[in-house]
Amino acid sequence: MSTIKYLYPHWGTKQNTPSDFFYLALSNYFDGIEINLPEDTIFRRQFQDALNSIKLEQPDFICVLQQVLGIQKESPKDYLSRVLVTLEKMLPYQPNFINSHTGKDHYSFSENCNIIEAIEAFSSKHNIPVLHEIHRGRFTFHSKTTLNYLEKFPNLKFVGDLSHWCVVSESMLEDQEELITKIIPHIHHIHARVGFEQSPQVNHPFAPEWQLHLDTFTQWWQEIIDYHSSKRDMTITPEFGPYPYMPQLPFTKEPLADQHELNCKMKTQLKLNLTY
Repeated sequence: MSTIKYLYPHWGTKQNTPSDFFYLALSNYFDGIEINLPEDTIFRRQFQDALNSIKLEQPDFICVLQQVLGIQKESPKDYLSRVLVTLEKMLPYQPNFINSHTGKDHYSFSENCNIIEAIEAFSSKHNIPVLHEIHRGRFTFHSKTTLNYLEKFPNLKFVGDLSHWCVVSESMLEDQEELITKIIPHIHHIHARVGFEQSPQVNHPFAPEWQLHLDTFTQWWQEIIDYHSSKRDMTITPEFGPYPYMPQLPFTKEPLADQHELNCKMKTQLKLNLTY
């Protein structure tokens, strides 16, 4: 029977050791984690030791690694070289799948296609699924243009984070239902964060003034799950992030909400409201 698995995000917990991070995930009853591994070699060694230990006790514990590169002025060829080096470094961790922030919005269609083709070849060679995140700044930055890539690569798999398309279009995608319907079959993992027309993250998704936005996103997530329910397990990462995604007060820089609490509450909310 297909189920929904919930993953805890490392984003926003960089002050924690790997052991502390895994404790946060396990003590709050998440089924796995999602992380963009820091370059720090000590962290990586401790992370792998902790992950191996957990998997001995919980073989089904899910590990998702992210390919997210810092911005550099570089040619598509140099960018791809960095991507492939990053992906190769992930192999020892044996992730369930990789979430790739793929390409750049200002690269040409053919340049991004070359990058996608190389990443898909890596995925096939190593038998590790690679999902491409819907995100500003990547080849998936826009709903309509993403469909052009699907015509060339009809088997692409996506991480669904529709908050970015809300920002790009300055809308709640009310006039793009047909486009979303075409994308849904390709979304194999969900980032459960509520955005709005001007930002990928509201200050508090459970405040009454954001009820309509929460309902809209929940409906999208349910439609994704409905499509895949008879085919596979689904994974969801509640992904409310720290500043600058999290709004903060001026001068004191205090966050307007607690990121950890939001992600845990979102997991509880979705467990109660999503059907599979």
